[in-house]
Amino acid sequence: MDRFLRHGPTFPYTASVRLSLWLSVLTVAVLFGWGAWQRRWIADDGLIVLRTIRNLLAGNGPVFNAGERVEANTSTAWSYLVYLASLVAGSARLEYVVLVLALVLSVAGMVLVMLGTARLYAPSLAGRRAVLLPAGALVYIAVPPARDFATSGLENGLVLAYLGLLWWMMVRWSQALRGRTRTPGGGRSFDTALAFVAGFSVLVRPELALVGGAALVMMLVAAPDWRRRVVLIVAGGLLPVAYQIFRMGYYGLLVPGTAVAKDASGAKWNQGLAYLANFNQPYLLWAPAVLLIGLALMVMLLRGRPAWVNRRAPEGTGRWARIVQNPTAVVVFMLVSGLLQAVYWVRQGGDFMHGRVLLTPLFCLLAPVSLVPLMLPDKSRMARGAGYLYTGAAALLWVAVAGWALWAANSPGMGPDATRVTYSGIVDERRFYAQATGHAHPLTAADYLDYPRMRAVLTAIDNTPDGALWLPAGNYDMWDVVPAIPPPPELRTPDYRGPQTVFFTNLGMMGMNVGLDVRVIDQIGLANPLAAHTERLTDGRIGHDKNLFPDWAVAEGPFLKERPYIPQYLDEDWIRQAEAALKCPQTQEMLEARRAPMGPRRFLSNLLNAAEFTSYRIDRVPLYELRRCGLPVPEPVNPTYTGLPATGP
Repeated sequence: MDRFLRHGPTFPYTASVRLSLWLSVLTVAVLFGWGAWQRRWIADDGLIVLRTIRNLLAGNGPVFNAGERVEANTSTAWSYLVYLASLVAGSARLEYVVLVLALVLSVAGMVLVMLGTARLYAPSLAGRRAVLLPAGALVYIAVPPARDFATSGLENGLVLAYLGLLWWMMVRWSQALRGRTRTPGGGRSFDTALAFVAGFSVLVRPELALVGGAALVMMLVAAPDWRRRVVLIVAGGLLPVAYQIFRMGYYGLLVPGTAVAKDASGAKWNQGLAYLANFNQPYLLWAPAVLLIGLALMVMLLRGRPAWVNRRAPEGTGRWARIVQNPTAVVVFMLVSGLLQAVYWVRQGGDFMHGRVLLTPLFCLLAPVSLVPLMLPDKSRMARGAGYLYTGAAALLWVAVAGWALWAANSPGMGPDATRVTYSGIVDERRFYAQATGHAHPLTAADYLDYPRMRAVLTAIDNTPDGALWLPAGNYDMWDVVPAIPPPPELRTPDYRGPQTVFFTNLGMMGMNVGLDVRVIDQIGLANPLAAHTERLTDGRIGHDKNLFPDWAVAEGPFLKERPYIPQYLDEDWIRQAEAALKCPQTQEMLEARRAPMGPRRFLSNLLNAAEFTSYRIDRVPLYELRRCGLPVPEPVNPTYTGLPATGP
């Protein structure tokens, strides 16, 4: 504990405070780690990340399909962290590398947030008889989605570790002005490090810029002069700006490809409120919210006037610095950050995975009460009777929080709707894939071979060396095939392998079970630049609200485009129209930004046109797209066809 507080205020802690802190941290860490391990899995979206890592390891760059620069992962930091971990792990399976990394970071995030809160209460506990008990931390780990996404292969664990670290650093920063001990030059080094961490937020997830940006603004307001502000801006902005330049030049976009595919700037308030209700209803989250508010009030009454208030800030400290660089302001910062994150996701429409995107705002809102001190009354601050009354009330509230946590941890969650895609479009993703694959813990790409259609497509690809476009058929054991254009006789050697493309929604399991020479694209746009640049469907399932017709995939590739080589549900006229629409100059420029060989000229061109490419949209109906571009409509294959039933002779 002394080492934990060495560079900040130091106070004589009682043995009960020291022991209870570390017991609380250890208890929550063990419970969270054990609970997450019991629900361990890797999501299909987590496997999407690993396909990019495979390409990085193979020297193809940070892409999903070789030769096509698409940023299919939202979290830049998570992608490169997994890549570095895979280099260290050597021959270990990528799925196991990401499983361990996600679990360790998730638990680390809980430890950091509790240590930050313990530091927040430190001045009030000097010499007091008290124990530190987990409260908000119990609430978070009790919610089943929190344990589900601790090992999902997605960036949730990194988000927890990042927010926990930022919270701990912000609390320490808030106490620096009135600290009893200050290391010469140490404060500036710490502030620079904090600015770097705050700026890093946008690389963890783009919307976390609302959190890191606010922290950086507070630091700039509190900085003593413009020279120091420049240092903080450089520390906070250098890496994000450098990567943004790389993103614009390499991918030709201002934002990750997933943000374009999901139109992250759009608003779906009704769906977002439905998502919020879907998260709250199974666990009655309003109940711990009320209990924790009451518990926080009891703690404030028991602690009395915070010790830091009685210390003067150093001479020359500005008025604004005194306002923003104090513990109260940092608590407000974290609570407001949580509310902003919640509003952002409700406006976006939430997600199709139960609870996932609301875990971040929940974590932020619980941070200031992740631990609470249960203090015996101080006679110098209040009457003994009132003090014992407040202590008893606080103890009862804490017992109620712990009771709710025990109940919620064993909740059935969404119940019978957990694995059904209902009108809301929200499912319990872990249970859905456990049921669909028959594995209680689907962890590896091999586990996902038991998902419908997966083994069939591998067999089909192996049996079709000349290449083809594969479309999911109505029969789960079959795939519809559009043959590739046959190669010239001189190329038809025994080892010839034609182009293979799979058109499928579940990119992760497909991308990890086929070779990197197989192009895997989807109708949603996560890995397909054409689909990503279509307009968002108004009533589409959240996260899946773009739907490119497969006719475009036939038109775009080196495949046979007429009957009898195409399935009955495809239209020759649509394919011809899509083929003509692909000649739209703006569409060709957008695709060249992703597919043309990378060099200095291409990088500069992408950099200058990234804003235009980001906002560019096409119409998913080929005929309408031709009209939008002002291109002529090809002659129909069957000009006498009217769509009306034939009449008698």
